[in-house]
Amino acid sequence: MTLKVFITGASSGIGEALAVYYAARGARLGLVGRRSASLAALNQRLGGQHACYPLDVGDAVAVHDAATDFIARCGVPDVVIASAGVSVGTLSEFAEDLAVFRRLMETNVFGMAASFAPFIPAMLAAGGERRLVGIASVAGIRGLPGAEAYSASKAAVISYLESLRLELRPAGIKVVTLVPGYIATPMTAVNTYAMPFLLTADEAAERFARAIAGGVSYAVIPWQMGIVAKLLRLLPNWLYDRLFSGAPRKPRGLPIN
Repeated sequence: MTLKVFITGASSGIGEALAVYYAARGARLGLVGRRSASLAALNQRLGGQHACYPLDVGDAVAVHDAATDFIARCGVPDVVIASAGVSVGTLSEFAEDLAVFRRLMETNVFGMAASFAPFIPAMLAAGGERRLVGIASVAGIRGLPGAEAYSASKAAVISYLESLRLELRPAGIKVVTLVPGYIATPMTAVNTYAMPFLLTADEAAERFARAIAGGVSYAVIPWQMGIVAKLLRLLPNWLYDRLFSGAPRKPRGLPIN
């Protein structure tokens, strides 16, 4: 049976790498991204048979219409991956950063909920083993200096996915939280500091896909960052503050996805 996968944020980065991975294995894809030309080019690279939806995940109506169209054309998806996300450094002391803060929360948090919402009733009705997958970040485990909006959004994503997992567990729908460390994408290309355990997007996609297939509830990838994440959770505030208050910052500016 052909696997059906719906992916947001497919026009670049992790979403694009996951699209390439699943297409190579014969999956039928729904590809969502804000850049229509990039989506069309990706679809052609993947054989041209996939459904493309150029839209912003913050537009819940547009996402709903795309989900309805995909289900009508391909059937209820086996996997929905909410990969759309934006990142940029923000500082609350600057009034102009408030608009950026709102943009990150709308895309990274609300956009994820909007991506799942139209598929859940269809998945519940169809039954079978299906998955909702959210891309979080190690930046959501503890707040990082200069990344107030991004860290807050990814912390919200982690909690949102946990709540959703509990809600859908009785119905047999698995909710998978993927927590990437540093992945080589346009989002991290602007970083001017060292990025330990950096993975290429293709390497990350393969590891993500294994976690998705296994139906794990929560996975930090690469595993080395999982150890770092556990240690960060254990640090008392006084020690965490001393170690990380001087950590390098992501540049302020316009959101990068």
